[in-house]
Amino acid sequence: MALAPALGAAAAQAEEAGEDRLSPISVTATRSPIEAFEYPGMVTVIDKEEIDRRQASTAADFLRQVPGVAFTSGPRRTGMMPSIRGFSGPDVVILIDGVRQNFGSAHDGRFFIDPSVVGEAEVLRGAASSLYGSGGTGGVIELRTIDARDRLAPGETAALEGKTGYHTANREWHATTNVFASPMEGVGIVGSLTKRESGSIKLGDGGELGNTDDDIVSGLAKLDYDLGGGHGLSATYLQFNNEAEEPNNGQDANADDIVDKQIRSSTYRLGYTFQDPANRWLDLDATAYYQTYEADELRLDNNGAGPAGELLKRDVETIGFRADNRTRFDFGDSLGLTLTYGAEGYKDEQDGAAGSGNRDGVPDAEATFWGVYTQAEFAWSNPFGALPGDLLIIPGIRYDDYKSSSELAAEDTTDDAFSPKIGLSYLPNDWLMLFGSYAEAFRAPDINELYQSGVHFAIPAGSFGPGSQAATNRFIANPNLKPQTTQTLEFGAGLTFDDLAMQGDRLQLKASHYRTDGDDFIDITVNQPAFFAECSPFIPGDCDGTTMSDNVANAELHGTEVEATYDNDRFRFVAGYSQMDGENTDTGEKLGVLTPDTLHLDAMVKLPEFDSIAGWRLEAADSFDKVNDPSEARDGYAVHAIYAAWEPSIASLEGFRFDVGIDNIFDKAYSRTFTNADETGRNFKAGVRYAFTW
Repeated sequence: MALAPALGAAAAQAEEAGEDRLSPISVTATRSPIEAFEYPGMVTVIDKEEIDRRQASTAADFLRQVPGVAFTSGPRRTGMMPSIRGFSGPDVVILIDGVRQNFGSAHDGRFFIDPSVVGEAEVLRGAASSLYGSGGTGGVIELRTIDARDRLAPGETAALEGKTGYHTANREWHATTNVFASPMEGVGIVGSLTKRESGSIKLGDGGELGNTDDDIVSGLAKLDYDLGGGHGLSATYLQFNNEAEEPNNGQDANADDIVDKQIRSSTYRLGYTFQDPANRWLDLDATAYYQTYEADELRLDNNGAGPAGELLKRDVETIGFRADNRTRFDFGDSLGLTLTYGAEGYKDEQDGAAGSGNRDGVPDAEATFWGVYTQAEFAWSNPFGALPGDLLIIPGIRYDDYKSSSELAAEDTTDDAFSPKIGLSYLPNDWLMLFGSYAEAFRAPDINELYQSGVHFAIPAGSFGPGSQAATNRFIANPNLKPQTTQTLEFGAGLTFDDLAMQGDRLQLKASHYRTDGDDFIDITVNQPAFFAECSPFIPGDCDGTTMSDNVANAELHGTEVEATYDNDRFRFVAGYSQMDGENTDTGEKLGVLTPDTLHLDAMVKLPEFDSIAGWRLEAADSFDKVNDPSEARDGYAVHAIYAAWEPSIASLEGFRFDVGIDNIFDKAYSRTFTNADETGRNFKAGVRYAFTW
């Protein structure tokens, strides 16, 4: 049975061999394999088993527990926006199988993939422009899809997997069918189809968040072909369709302007690799892709800024490539070098429409980026011939050039940027690791920030009594926006202890402190006069407002992150802690997508004699008062969850897996920062999977 890590006897045997406690390997952090623990920074690897244990229905379900990562703007699927260390939107690079996810909308989310096809996820926190260019100011989230060669054991040629499940809080049911095949040596085929439906969301305060209907159909087709001699080809088609009935702004819990949203994402990817262990000069990875997003919204009433029946459109197309190579050198027995170098280019084109005209806030525009980069990894044993242990030195630099243009602007926006970085990890012995890094990063202005115009939102006449006038908030374009640049200094330490309390166990802990100074920080300002205090709603136009992106000259964000794992044959404990703050250093105003001090705990007991596991999770957040507006303050909270999984080894049930869980056991009413809706209340969930292999 190779379709999932077994929970019974096979798992116990694997743990006796120490296989489950090998350090996770990151390929996102440096573009070459490196132990996540040894990387001079914070990177988290999430495997398929963890995603399955969480019975994830959105990316937030398995990413939110990573220190420094937050999902704000409420529990609606389309409204969830990720942030890393206070950076969000275009400040976070999102990749799926190496394909950039450049769809930009403040209210329609950023993940258009079903968790059922995610085989592994990585979260790289901190400045990453030296490898990933624009948007690497906050970090990188990379998702990799399921792979036939990872799912089929030697000698197996095919597997059929079916799974289904139900969540009570949003009345969600889902069904997935996966096919894995290797019809001939070197060929791997994946086919996946998922159907997911959900409705109104039960909240912790006893109420419901209505107008949250989702009807999702998603699929994956993937081919990997090993040509021999180190050459490999791959092709992927990923499709995601969601028909949602919800407010135009899915993040607004109180909005009553309901639309029928049709969200479609299509990704076409071709890949080529050359990997021959005997060839130290070539280790090539090249990807070309084409991606389309379509977000159509049909107004179902007259409560918004337009009439019922009006069709709003936002189409985004991205075409791009990335190619990098690794060359390896040995300088004696004590010093090795891996040199990674490559190039990347992509073009985004956006088209907006409303009825027969242009859509407010969605400018017709395009942006073109290209960059070249190089990075060295020096692995040095007994550095200088005097120091014990190993020293890892990783310097890198990237050059980017970009251009944005729109018919709405008289001139194109062009600029370039260099993004250097250097990181060091020192391991003086087998249990201690010290690290530090300095990195510069940049983010080019987004085409929406540069060119958006028209109505942002409208408050209908009569909202404040008879005779009150309509108020309109309008976007103001700012084609003079400067690119945002940051300088980040980070340092920390890690500890690893094997055979600490018993034979074969492992304790691993890593902590980091960072400070990011930002120049020309791009922030959005919504200037809406306060009714009766700053304007009179009975005077036409007196309460009109504006929304505009502008540069904040000097900004600072800083924080601390801690990750810890203890694992043995019987128990597994995982802990994560994050703290952050940010401000405009000229005015003292708070800045960034800040979150409260947050602790995540996950305690799991392994029961191989019963082919099962069981666990408890906690998310605890301190009260939050790092705000400019008192209404944005939040109370602290503690939310508990339990889960269990059973994968029977008895012959009559072989191939089955059963998962159950309860989220928010005590039906806690709480809300996260930057959202006006409570989070999901108590949620019972269950799933069953059956896999047949031959």
